[in-house]
Amino acid sequence: MSLNIKIECLPEPALLFGHGETGPDPRRTMAKAGAVDTAVKDISLALVGAAEDVVLARRWLARLNGFAVAREKNARRYRDWPGAKRALGVNFVVEDRFVRPLDDERLKFAMNRPSLPERFEDLLDLFDAKIQTFFGDTRPDCIVVCLPDEAADMRISNPRLSPNERHALERLQREEEQDQLSLFQPDPEELKAAEELRTQAEDLLFRTFYRALKAKIMTHQNPVPIQVLRRETYMRPDNEGQSVATRAWNLATSLYYKAGHEPWRPAGLPANTCFIGISFHHLKRREGDVVYASVAQAFSSDVEPFALKGATLPHDQRHNRQPYMTERQAADLMNDVLDKYKELAGVAPARVVVHKTTMYHSEEEAGFRGAAEARVPVCDLIWMRSTAFRLIRRGTQEPWRGTLCSVGNETYLFTSGYVPWWEEYPGPHIPAPLQIGACGPTDIRQRASEILALTKMNWNSSEGIGRHPITVSFARKVGLLMTELSDNQVPNPSYRYYS
Repeated sequence: MSLNIKIECLPEPALLFGHGETGPDPRRTMAKAGAVDTAVKDISLALVGAAEDVVLARRWLARLNGFAVAREKNARRYRDWPGAKRALGVNFVVEDRFVRPLDDERLKFAMNRPSLPERFEDLLDLFDAKIQTFFGDTRPDCIVVCLPDEAADMRISNPRLSPNERHALERLQREEEQDQLSLFQPDPEELKAAEELRTQAEDLLFRTFYRALKAKIMTHQNPVPIQVLRRETYMRPDNEGQSVATRAWNLATSLYYKAGHEPWRPAGLPANTCFIGISFHHLKRREGDVVYASVAQAFSSDVEPFALKGATLPHDQRHNRQPYMTERQAADLMNDVLDKYKELAGVAPARVVVHKTTMYHSEEEAGFRGAAEARVPVCDLIWMRSTAFRLIRRGTQEPWRGTLCSVGNETYLFTSGYVPWWEEYPGPHIPAPLQIGACGPTDIRQRASEILALTKMNWNSSEGIGRHPITVSFARKVGLLMTELSDNQVPNPSYRYYS
């Protein structure tokens, strides 16, 4: 039996920057043309942290407005930082009125609590109390929170779980790990990346300080986005690890987005198209049971990315050990997304593309497609998942990013791989593709090109490439924070609070 094998390399999707300039590499193009939002203005930053950290961080943040040399070896990938005015059209400003050092005595008391859970909660309350003071009428554009390493790395068992709930989640955790390992024997990097494509019981079994703080801030009225800053960013010497220039590129890009501006936009995605990611996350209900929460994440060139919470599902609502929505639940979630899109854009989308990290259940297909096609001319249902498939290229280069390989009826897309404009493969192991497919007829090559473009929409980094599309990576961030919310709390819809 012979298999039909076809391999091609898709063009790298272009990004749109200032003055209509396009290119694949944000650092290179922004240094020349600036960000896509060309209005020049100051970005007001607030600072919260220990007194010593606040002083050092404020001094380092001032460097974002100046020039810095990239000291890494590959000058194509690691570019000099031209300063915030040149790259983004702004200056970053930290005014005295927006600086809030923590009380030293309270901080020491909290850090020295003998009980780890008490230490966790005391520090959470301490930081939260300071951050809340910025939520009034006079407010900064973004709050920089300086976390000591002890707090940033803090993790505790979730005290809200009963012994029975913990036992059930631990059983699910073992099941999820077996499902992942049954595909292939991943190295640590691949395993970490694949976590974005699966539901994890561990997210609810443990609490981390970083996500607990983000979730707590999000529950307040009219919050300001926060940017967590670790000491390694502003205390590490320039000749250790990432250079100051590379740190400036990444931090400034993230701050710029959280302050309400877009560094770049996709240049080739069709207008008025809504891309939706569907995911499931473990959630504890007040009634005492653990359920799956369904979430939809939406991205479009026309509106800001947003997330909406759907129905909760009992843990026995699964098929092939994967949660799924009933036809009614899927239809309701699709209608909620379309309503929100129309509210933001003023019109309904001309097309909907759904991304899911598991195969579609027949009820989900009926619900998504039925609700969409009643309101939208075109609906595509796409799935993607991790795979054991690997492609070895003759010679010394790895498969190029954008390689699309069809083997019979199966399709594999390399969202990681050799990057020609860097002349480098930014990974230590053989690139791992995503297996992609469709529920119903579609142009799979065009859907792959869209997925590749959506991997470039992570504004938390200035590199302009990622392994997963924003529809999926956004899902992971939303799911992590939802474990901190009660079942009757609605997550903030804006992506700025999750990145």
